Amino acid sequence: MEIKLIRESTGLSQQKFADKFGIPVTNIQKWEQGIHKPLNYVVSMIQTILDLEKENENLRNGTNKE
Repeated sequence: MEIKLIRESTGLSQQKFADKFGIPVTNIQKWEQGIHKPLNYVVSMIQTILDLEKENENLRNGTNKE
């Protein structure tokens, strides 16, 4: 279920999320349905990428509060 929450937080469809990370959409579907579970490092890498993208966006917009 964690992947679904992460994907939903991006506002991306399953297909666009899969395309963004180079993951077959069927994997995303199976992960979200609980048929299979992604490896922990895959979830961690996806979250890290999204966090870095957000941080970069904040820097571009001048909203980074460090």
